[in-house]
Amino acid sequence: MRDEIIDEVCATKEALAAQFGFDVRRIFEDIKRSEAQSEAEGWQHVKPPASPMPNSSLQRTRFARR
Repeated sequence: MRDEIIDEVCATKEALAAQFGFDVRRIFEDIKRSEAQSEAEGWQHVKPPASPMPNSSLQRTRFARR
């Protein structure tokens, strides 16, 4: 069984990637351009923490090696 919301998110992601020829650098440049524009319009962007906080979902997952 497929979730309609997940299907819609995947379709949107695919369409946006196709818009930039699946070029990650072009996608990143567009994101940065959009952020600069929204900041110029007065929107505030919240910066992520510089390092993961202990005991939080932002903490890095570690995998054991044998």
